[in-house]
Amino acid sequence: MSAATLVRLAYPEHSSAHIAASLREHGYCVVEGIAPLPLLDAVRGDLEPVFDETPLSVGPFYGDTTKRFHRLLSRSAHMADFVMQPAILGAVEEILGPGCDTIQLNLTQAIEILPGGEPQPPHRDQDMWPLRIDGVEFVINVMWPFVPYSAENGATLVWPGSHKRQAELLIDEVEAVAVEMVPGSALLFLGSTLHAGGANRTEAPRRGMIVSYSLGWLKPYELPWLAYPPEVARTFSPELAKLTGYQAHRPNLGTFEGYCPSLLLRDGDQRLGAVDVLRADQEDRIGLYRSGALTASNVHLLV
Repeated sequence: MSAATLVRLAYPEHSSAHIAASLREHGYCVVEGIAPLPLLDAVRGDLEPVFDETPLSVGPFYGDTTKRFHRLLSRSAHMADFVMQPAILGAVEEILGPGCDTIQLNLTQAIEILPGGEPQPPHRDQDMWPLRIDGVEFVINVMWPFVPYSAENGATLVWPGSHKRQAELLIDEVEAVAVEMVPGSALLFLGSTLHAGGANRTEAPRRGMIVSYSLGWLKPYELPWLAYPPEVARTFSPELAKLTGYQAHRPNLGTFEGYCPSLLLRDGDQRLGAVDVLRADQEDRIGLYRSGALTASNVHLLV
């Protein structure tokens, strides 16, 4: 395993732009001191009984010595502060924004790695989707530790620079670094960065959570309207509701009855006909077509 120095940024000295630059250069970074410890303690306390009652995971990827559960915004009133953390959200918007109309919440997941078991297979999270677009990132993950993460208790392994070596399915483990960090810090990494959960060789469980963001036109890992149905999403701020799926993505993606699902969060009868949600270039082309300026013979000029 590599003895390379981890890329660490200090908050609030380092801004969203610094975080985004580190992600572009290294594929990951640790931001230290970004979560107030009382807030972290509050979330940890809310989730502790859920950890206790959650069954072990099943499958060769999750492993049978881990616990995982989701929809954390419904399980803790304090989760919104993590999902909407301004510096992190700004960096996510800077990286993902050029590839979509709006970003979305891909998942919230709490994870416990119990003693024993094997390391997770190295993987890139973007491989959930069978599509590649040059220069476009699909997802950014943010890992928040509830306990100190060490190489001994299964700290996440990251291969620095692996986002620039995507043709390589595996890279020698000597090039990986174990991301050791303390509560209050956060690990951010790109979906194109090779990584893996480590094996817990201590006698205590390792707990933490992940908040993940993705391009708004992708099918997310966690189905948002089941995780946060309208009666739940009505308690969210408008910005958080949009992030959890209550916003149409142009052109006409993620609608309900043909209109933006944000209308489901409003009071009163919202019976409407279908309402177009189009990009400006699409509206322009339709206008040109209807005016007769766009024909089969000149359409190539607009491609």
